[in-house]
Amino acid sequence: MSFDEEWSAARATATAGVTMRLNQVPADPGGGGGGGDLELDQDHIGAIGSEAYKLHARLQTDGKHAATATAEAAGALTKEAFASGAALLKVNSAWESQVKTLVAACANISNGLNYSLASHAKDEQQLQADFTASAIDKYLK
Repeated sequence: MSFDEEWSAARATATAGVTMRLNQVPADPGGGGGGGDLELDQDHIGAIGSEAYKLHARLQTDGKHAATATAEAAGALTKEAFASGAALLKVNSAWESQVKTLVAACANISNGLNYSLASHAKDEQQLQADFTASAIDKYLK
């Protein structure tokens, strides 16, 4: 499976069941995405974070698979006085920079989603404790 096919499949899996909601009142008052409650589908967000982590791990290795061969080819071309040797090194350097940027972005996505899930769970526990304490207070007064 090519990278493009794998990326398309991962995007399709991640966006399955996701609907876009524009920041406006719907033309049809009967439509819309439900109530105004903040909802967090932990399974969905966890799946996206997991895919970002998998992509991060694969990019770290697969993004470098041609580095040695490219360096050898560039060296051989430069040794034979071909200008394309220096150009190949420049392209390889740009490639490595882009891969590092993409790896960092995937790590940020994965870490950010993990933090969001943990933070949301902690907030939910605190709200539950606050509501329970407030209900107990009401009955004790």
